[in-house]
Amino acid sequence: MLRALGDEPRLWAEAVRTARAHVPRRWWRRAPFLPLPDRAWLAFRLETAYGASGAEMPVEDLLGYLRWCRGLRHDRRSPIRR
Repeated sequence: MLRALGDEPRLWAEAVRTARAHVPRRWWRRAPFLPLPDRAWLAFRLETAYGASGAEMPVEDLLGYLRWCRGLRHDRRSPIRR
């Protein structure tokens, strides 16, 4: 996934923002003491998205999600034209 992200430097800042948004509060108080999303939550999200237990997100889906987030952020900055 990092290799695919490396090919799209426009998405680097969005990837960092998205990663920070998915880190639980006070992550340093729970093992493994790393800023990682909750495994149970991530497994649930992947199962509901792809319909199978243990599913993995395709790289293109991740890149598409980051492009969508970036587009939303860009749209919010643009003035409304009428």
